[in-house]
Amino acid sequence: MTAIASRNIKFVSHSDQGGRSDGVQVLVHRGYAYIGQTFSNGFTILDVRDALHPKFVDFIACPPNTRTVHLQVHDDVLLATNMPSVWTMQEFQNQQDYFGASPADKLTGRAGSFTAGIRTFDISHGDRPREIGFLPVEGIGPHRIWYTGGRYAYASIHFAEFTDHIFAVVDVADPRKPEVVGRWWIPGMWRAGAETPTWRSGRRYALHHALVAGTLAYGAWRDGGLTVLDVADPTKPRLLAHRNWDPPFGGGTHSPLPLPDRNLLVVADEATSPNCTQGLRYVWVFDVREPGNPVSISTCPTPSETDYCAKGGNFGPHNLHENRPGSFQSSRLVFATYYNAGVRVFDIANPFQPREVAYYVPANPERMIDPRPGRPQVIQSADCYVDPNGLMYLTDSNAGLNILQFEGS
Repeated sequence: MTAIASRNIKFVSHSDQGGRSDGVQVLVHRGYAYIGQTFSNGFTILDVRDALHPKFVDFIACPPNTRTVHLQVHDDVLLATNMPSVWTMQEFQNQQDYFGASPADKLTGRAGSFTAGIRTFDISHGDRPREIGFLPVEGIGPHRIWYTGGRYAYASIHFAEFTDHIFAVVDVADPRKPEVVGRWWIPGMWRAGAETPTWRSGRRYALHHALVAGTLAYGAWRDGGLTVLDVADPTKPRLLAHRNWDPPFGGGTHSPLPLPDRNLLVVADEATSPNCTQGLRYVWVFDVREPGNPVSISTCPTPSETDYCAKGGNFGPHNLHENRPGSFQSSRLVFATYYNAGVRVFDIANPFQPREVAYYVPANPERMIDPRPGRPQVIQSADCYVDPNGLMYLTDSNAGLNILQFEGS
């Protein structure tokens, strides 16, 4: 497949994921790619041991009206989120109905029609996941998880007594019986505790997810900004700092990436509107040498080789490659998906002056999986996992998986 535009990244192969070519989070583990999906209501497994010829292995379906967008893998355990399949529901045909308010309020009449919780799988045989446990949640359930081994996983979960997703610590010492053991939320979110939101209408305060480095959890709260939590005692998370740059910037805080060896934090704000109608979103660099006082020191350059605002669809940041154990790890190179602008690589050797050093913009999808009416047939690059050899696994909402080779800066 020919790239629309590229620099320092070359095409290796493509997969339509067994005909379900929608993808969001992708993780590669022991030669298998596990791909969470946004419309197909399950997750796909590909054999990528031969990167030139990826092979479809299996599709693990969710219960009715339920999707798995995000998952985590470590050793022999896979954790998968179960949440309502919002984009296939009439209530969310307009994306602003999802990004502009808590979806929980729109789904009160849907209780019982979907299955919310965290599924656990044994993946000792990577091509044959075996479900071994389930953490049920009353509410719309989890959105995303961070787990790299050990006793605790860190998830964004909506519980029925809260307005939206909050920070939750899940004990997975026995993955057959995961258990929530710690919680933290932005004041105003605990509806059952008579708290009332202090933020203005049309804004969504909800944890997208948090990444943990040492005893610090860095959380991205959509329109609620950034938090730094002390999780030395995982059962009692403690706030160290809360920063929100909306207003004047447009919210959508989505993806944190701590770089602890440099006392830096990279944060991506998601573009949540088509054609830049709500302004541009940015990838920020913070100095976090003092965890209680994170300071923004720069933004990464916005792609400008063409007019992406006029291309159609969303343009701007989404996910960041997360330097997971066993993956490509760098505190200098940042890999960011940029929706209709593909995947971009930034060099932050000088954190005050980030540079773009590579990019790859795939061809538009041949067919649409997105069931919503009027959606433009353009790429919406969603997530990128990079292996230790620089192989990049790039997902898309409709265009399948592209495997690429980063050729350096």
